[in-house]
Amino acid sequence: MTSVWCWGRSLTAALVAAAWLVPAQAQQYPSQDIHLICGYPAGSGADVIVRYYADKLKAITGRTVLVENKVGAMGNIATEHAARAKPDGYTVYLNGGGVIAANMHMFKKPPVDIVRELQAVAGINKLSSMLSVRADRPWQTLADLTAYLKEKGDKTSYASTNPVAQAVGEIYKQKAGLSTVQVSYKTGFDSFNDMQSGAIDYAVLDPVYAQAQRREGRVRVLAISAAQRMESLPEIQTFTEQGIPMDLLGWWGAFVTAATPRPIVDQLNAWFTQVQQLPETRKFFSTYGSDPFVVTPDQAQARLAEDVKNWADYVKIAKIVPQG
Repeated sequence: MTSVWCWGRSLTAALVAAAWLVPAQAQQYPSQDIHLICGYPAGSGADVIVRYYADKLKAITGRTVLVENKVGAMGNIATEHAARAKPDGYTVYLNGGGVIAANMHMFKKPPVDIVRELQAVAGINKLSSMLSVRADRPWQTLADLTAYLKEKGDKTSYASTNPVAQAVGEIYKQKAGLSTVQVSYKTGFDSFNDMQSGAIDYAVLDPVYAQAQRREGRVRVLAISAAQRMESLPEIQTFTEQGIPMDLLGWWGAFVTAATPRPIVDQLNAWFTQVQQLPETRKFFSTYGSDPFVVTPDQAQARLAEDVKNWADYVKIAKIVPQG
């Protein structure tokens, strides 16, 4: 009996000691404003997503949640800011996991080793690039477009506006045996104008822009880059279904600097998961052709590491020359 009592006292003492090891800031979190970092301009599709979460997290946490747009260097400015922030959970970075993973290979000396210096706290949404054509063109399926491109050879061209689109476009070209010419654009708007004028035949667009044009009846989406259909877009076929194997599913996540205490990481995950489970969140994402992405911090971190590994190949496939 005495030994059991002593063991109980020892366990209690150990638990008390462990509690003291948790930083006071973690126990009191949140006690001040939370800053969400966005690497894209105000008013962009990405900025809309970040501000949606700012609004929802404000209601959940009872704290002011501010959005900071830190634009430049293909997102590296925002990534570095997040990685160098205090490890207190008040600076949370929202961006595409694949986007920041790609930057690890698109620069000779990336400023941040994202797997070592960032900690994923939650998923946000998953999305897929969309091969789109002008709505009045005759191609109803990917096979229709492929046949036309093979017939016309290098007299055809397509638009891409980001590294993911470049990778998707090149994988399609290689697997279908095409010689169509890739043309880079800064924005979907610029590429859309050229597609409307007939200067290019098709475009690989991000889902936010593609869906906006699709709702207006201006484009037809022939294929998406994910391996499986999106829940929000069950009517749109994948490349894989149409004979072009591809698995380039994009995802957005929330990240903090790696030294952030685990209790804060878990608390952030709980808040983001709570937002994911709101009916209006699913409706919000369906507007942009994406689905909520609910994962644990460990699952999100593992996915980030996997993306970094995969993008070593994607950058080569897309024929992207690393900068600097």
